[in-house]
Amino acid sequence: MGLQMQSHGIQSMLKEGHKHLSGLDEAVLKNIDACKQLSLITRTSLGPNGMNKMVINHLDKLFVTNDAATIVNELEVQHPAAKILVLAGKAQQEEIGDGANLTISFAGELLQNAEELIRMGLHPSEIISGYTKAINKTVEILDELVENGSDTMDVRNKDQVLSRIRAAVASKQFGQEDILCSLVADACIQVCPKNPANFNVDNVRVAKLLGGGLHNSTVVRGMVLKSDAVGSIKHIEKAKVAVFAGGVDSSATETKGTVLIHSAEQLENYSKTEEAKIEELIKSVADSGAKVIVSGAAVGEMALHFCERYKIMVLKISSKFELRRFCRTTGAVAMLKLSQPNPDDLGYVDSISVEEIGGARVIIVKNEEGGNSVSTVVLRGSTDSILDDLERAVDDGVNTYKAMCRDSRIVPGAAATEIELAKRVKEFSYKETGLDQYAIAKFAESFEMVPKTLAENAGLNAMEIISSLYAEHASGNSKVGIDLEEGVCKDVSTLCVWDLYITKFFALKYAADAACTVLRVDQIIMAKPAGGPKRDQPAGVDED
Repeated sequence: MGLQMQSHGIQSMLKEGHKHLSGLDEAVLKNIDACKQLSLITRTSLGPNGMNKMVINHLDKLFVTNDAATIVNELEVQHPAAKILVLAGKAQQEEIGDGANLTISFAGELLQNAEELIRMGLHPSEIISGYTKAINKTVEILDELVENGSDTMDVRNKDQVLSRIRAAVASKQFGQEDILCSLVADACIQVCPKNPANFNVDNVRVAKLLGGGLHNSTVVRGMVLKSDAVGSIKHIEKAKVAVFAGGVDSSATETKGTVLIHSAEQLENYSKTEEAKIEELIKSVADSGAKVIVSGAAVGEMALHFCERYKIMVLKISSKFELRRFCRTTGAVAMLKLSQPNPDDLGYVDSISVEEIGGARVIIVKNEEGGNSVSTVVLRGSTDSILDDLERAVDDGVNTYKAMCRDSRIVPGAAATEIELAKRVKEFSYKETGLDQYAIAKFAESFEMVPKTLAENAGLNAMEIISSLYAEHASGNSKVGIDLEEGVCKDVSTLCVWDLYITKFFALKYAADAACTVLRVDQIIMAKPAGGPKRDQPAGVDED
């Protein structure tokens, strides 16, 4: 390093090739700008009339969806500040499973308003303290808006369940929510355990089969496997099941040995002993009373031959997750190697049959008696992307059911809650002294984003709708929201549009936290990116 290379200031302290952004203009406003861009993407997908996004990820997989969680997962967001919003959306998706869009759009709106305050000359720390006061106030007001009598509900009563999941499903598949909701409600109520708080989302499966239309979709009490039975027996009723995780085949011995065979008889005897060994194994399974063998790996030819002889139905489930679910449905215990099963290890099914749905052969495993078994929603649709989107709507419905098992309180939907919050937080800001009040007022304005976006996405005049909503709320009708079909303001309790309190609570909380985190940053120091392979796993890898 010669003298001419030496630089001054912070450059001389850090390694060359790094970037350093500081100050309001470079760091804070650039961060806000990146977050605004992200929330602009998700915002047009908010609500029932939201538009779809077409995202093609780095593996050339096509997503056509208006589900914000899927969109931000597949967009590989590079900007560090925008990543914070993505993480907030993911946290919402993990916690509730719905409302990721509200989180990201609302955080973006908060930051956009913060930018105006910064340009007016407020310091970010004043904005943060104002926002913190405002979110605490918001949570208090939310509690007051909860619908009376909604804190207790019977999670097995279909009408009560429908009223709560309708809004979540309608925001994904508008116009088809009635069919979908009743499917989801049936599936969830079937597998709901004695104590609803232990409801497991994994117990409601989705099987996507091409062809037909949404009205052909059904709910199956049990599992639907997309494969054909091995062997010739295709249907069996009221049978015991043995599950072998390691495959049904003659296993080679652990030790290697060489056998010297002198004559043809010895060769015949050698293969006969192998046959006899397998027959003995299969017979021991048949003697234990099992009529169905489920294998987690390959099924040998000879083993299959003996299974046919003893009239045993053979299924092959290659995915170990599916195998686990199958064990949960039937109450079987998976055994590692082929041997005589204990009576306790056997499961029981009401019926296993191979049926043809739309040209695809599927195995339907029904188990009516089992307690919290698995139930499957069989979705039918014309293209893969429609099926994927239907599956996301069902997932949202099931997640909402789980959230409602934990906390069943509801607040008015269709932007009624947001306008009421905007009005009350605005009144709260007038009582504050100091510079916080501007931040609190902006926080209140941010709530207007929801009705504004809902109206814009439905092609209505947003300004008119917001002013008439404010007028209604000022006269004390705190349940007036937007009726998107007719484009007018109506009382949402007549429209039956309710949102879960817990979804709103977490979405607003995460959004405010994310916005405050972004505002707290005043310098960005980025090292020179190291060469070499990327470490993180590619997006879209599923644990299944």
